[in-house]
Amino acid sequence: MAQKITIAIDGWSSCGKSTLAKDLAKALNYIYVDSGAMYRGVTLFAMRSGWINNDEIDELQLKTALDQIKIAFTLNQSGNPELLLNDENVEDEIRSLEVSQQVSKVAAIKEVRNFLVDQQRRMGQSGGVVMDGRDIGSVVFPNAELKLFVTAEPEVRAKRRYHELKEKGQRVAEQDVIDNINERDHLDANRSESPLIQTEDAVVVDNTNLDREEQLEKAKALANKYISE
Repeated sequence: MAQKITIAIDGWSSCGKSTLAKDLAKALNYIYVDSGAMYRGVTLFAMRSGWINNDEIDELQLKTALDQIKIAFTLNQSGNPELLLNDENVEDEIRSLEVSQQVSKVAAIKEVRNFLVDQQRRMGQSGGVVMDGRDIGSVVFPNAELKLFVTAEPEVRAKRRYHELKEKGQRVAEQDVIDNINERDHLDANRSESPLIQTEDAVVVDNTNLDREEQLEKAKALANKYISE
């Protein structure tokens, strides 16, 4: 029986890492965990509570309320995970541009990161998991057998994100999406708590010119190598 490994996928905003992680988890019959959705859930909770106004976050209120936040996943009819925030399915709401504009700031809060990293480690403690995010290979699972760092040209990422939002019926300006991508890149790379980095042992997957199937095949080949070792 093949061993079950832990696969950590990190990368820039809207680079397709979640798509890759979902596809790879399905192909390997592994559990998929979208860590970014967890941060979006906390962000939505803070927004609903009125603790984010004019880009200012009431960090004290949020920190003291973390024990009131319950994050879980459920599978939809297609077998894809969707986020539950205190037992409410908020998958569509957390993908809005409004949440995207705030999530990097919320994710930079040390107490929020500690709160979610602890949950993420428990989810993947037995292996057989594919998890994507910003600090999975560097902080959550530094000993993961396989680490992938996904990237793509910023213009390509912005166009993908814009079309994704449009398909969901959200009215957004393409320039706003581009500005959001650039701002999140800056915040993710420069925050003091667990900044986005490419670890030395990560394999880079640049999907600027790869389609979904090509990206998956590349990742599957890498995963199978480690699984069979």
